[in-house]
Amino acid sequence: MIIARILGTVVSTQKDARLAGKKLLIVKPINLDGSDQSGYLVSVDTVGAGFQEKVIVVGGSSARMAEGNKDCPVDSAIIGVIDSFDFVK
Repeated sequence: MIIARILGTVVSTQKDARLAGKKLLIVKPINLDGSDQSGYLVSVDTVGAGFQEKVIVVGGSSARMAEGNKDCPVDSAIIGVIDSFDFVK
């Protein structure tokens, strides 16, 4: 699992039929202090996440096990919206 921030949406009119009706979002992995990591991901939203929200993202087979993604060609899924988190250095 990774922590990421929602940056935008992806609109795709031509895609695998199993992705029809799924919201695709651009996410940016972040560090615990909120600073950006390198790279971006396109993730299927399973929880109704919104712009700039911090989210929990899973990849690989875990993404395909997320609600509504069974047998879908996904490699990244948003499975939670983060309200807050605490950590000890």
